[in-house]
Amino acid sequence: MNALLAFHQKLPYTSTPCSRDQIRSHLLHHPASLSTLSLSSNSWKLHAQAKGFGAKEGNENAPKLSTKKQGRGEEDEDPIPQVVFDRMIRRIVASVGVPLVVGVVLLKLFDLLKENHVLQVPLWIPFITTFVTFGSSVLGVAYGSLSTSWDPEEEGSFLGLEQATQNWTEMWQEDEA
Repeated sequence: MNALLAFHQKLPYTSTPCSRDQIRSHLLHHPASLSTLSLSSNSWKLHAQAKGFGAKEGNENAPKLSTKKQGRGEEDEDPIPQVVFDRMIRRIVASVGVPLVVGVVLLKLFDLLKENHVLQVPLWIPFITTFVTFGSSVLGVAYGSLSTSWDPEEEGSFLGLEQATQNWTEMWQEDEA
């Protein structure tokens, strides 16, 4: 893919503003000025080549991907079991989706209250509720993964507070080691 294209043709310039009639009459009496406005392929010049994301076959300069972890030694981390992964996805969807839906419903409710002249809601209330609900939705990704029991045989509690504290300390212990 071509990248960083630059236009190398000068466009007509006037120091004073012109009306449409003046521009129309100029273009009718000077048809050569129309050719200066064309965007033909000759008027574009490449300044760089696109690098892309993957290496092409036969490219010696492409970086080689290694299977070894850099900076951690030779040990490989165990993959997440499918049972734990499914449990984690359910928790993430719930902890992101519930605050997000509550935030959208509250915004619509405030809009209906204001449109029907039932209640004059101050402008700061939708801002605060949006900040709190959407912010907690963003934090739900981290909480959903930390509150999941990482043991395939153990289901864990409904809210996952015990698992969150256990996984938080375990995560920091692994990072320090």
